[in-house]
Amino acid sequence: MDYVFVFISGAVLLVYSAEKLIDQLVTIARGLRISLFLLAVVFTGIEFDDVFLGVALNVEDLGDVALGTVFGTALSLVGIVLALAAILTPTEVRVPRDYLVIFAAAPLVMVVFALTPLGLVDGIVLLALFVLFIGYVAVREPRRDKPVFRDTEVLESTGRRAGWAGIGFAVLAVCGLVVGSATVGIGTGGILATYGLDGTLFGATIATLVLTVEDVFLTVEPVRRGAPEIGVGNVIGSVVFSVTGKLGIILLTGGLTVGRYVLSWHLPVLVVLTGAAAVFLSTGRLRRWHGWVLLGLYVAYWVVSYGVFDGVPTEVD
Repeated sequence: MDYVFVFISGAVLLVYSAEKLIDQLVTIARGLRISLFLLAVVFTGIEFDDVFLGVALNVEDLGDVALGTVFGTALSLVGIVLALAAILTPTEVRVPRDYLVIFAAAPLVMVVFALTPLGLVDGIVLLALFVLFIGYVAVREPRRDKPVFRDTEVLESTGRRAGWAGIGFAVLAVCGLVVGSATVGIGTGGILATYGLDGTLFGATIATLVLTVEDVFLTVEPVRRGAPEIGVGNVIGSVVFSVTGKLGIILLTGGLTVGRYVLSWHLPVLVVLTGAAAVFLSTGRLRRWHGWVLLGLYVAYWVVSYGVFDGVPTEVD
C-alpha cells in the first residue's frame, strides 16, 4: 500500500470537508434562523476526531499522552490557528464579553481538577460543564442584536437548500473530517514503518501541520468569506471543549494521573495564551500584530519545552 497516497488523500478529504461544512453551517443559519456562532461551536468546536484519538490512547494505557492531546489541541488553536487567522485575514470581530470571559477562564477549571488524580466523577462534571456552556450560548444568542452575515458572497455560495437539509449535509461534512483525520493517521503510521522515519519528528512536523490545517481552514476561510462567527466560534468552542467536554469523555473510559509539569508549565502557558487571545478579541478587531504575538508565545512554548523539559509539548510529563 502506498501510504504517502493514503496520507495525502486524508489531507485532501480534511480540507474538502471543512470547506463544505462552512457552506452548510451558513445554509442552516439562513434557513432556520439559528445563530451561526452557536452552530460553529457545536459542529466545529466539538473535535470528534480528537475525542476518538484521546479515548483510544487512554484505553491503550497511554493516559499521559491522552491528557497531552487536551493541552496540545487547546494550545495550537490559539497559538497557531487564531494566530494565523489574525496574520492572514485581519478583520473586525465582535464577540460578547461574557463569551470571552468564559473562553479565558476555561483553562482555570483545570487548576481545580489537576490537583488530584482524575476519575469518573471528574469526567461527568467536566462533561456537564461543557453542556452548560452550550446551553448558555443557545439561550444567549437569540437575544443578541447583530447581523449574522457581513458579506453577500457567503450567502450566494451556499445555494438554495433548506435549513433542515443543510443539517444532514453538515453531518456528512463532519463525518468527512473524522474519516480524513483517521486516514491521515493510517498514512502516518504506514510512512513511519515503511521509510523508518523518526515518529516524534514526523508527528511534530508534517502530521501535526496537516491536522492543524483543518482548524486553520475552519477559522481563516470563514473570515475571508464574510462569516467570522464560524472562525471565532471554532476557536472558542474548541478550547472550551478541550478542557471540559473532551477531557470529560476521555475520563469516562478510565482515570488519569496528572503529571508534575501540568500545573507548573503546560497549564500556565495555556492560561496566558487564552488570556492574551481574549484581550485581543475584546478590542473588536483581530490585527496582524496580535497574530504575531500569539504565534511568538507558542513558538517560545515549544523552545522551552524542548530546551528545559526535554520533551514534546503535547506530552504531559
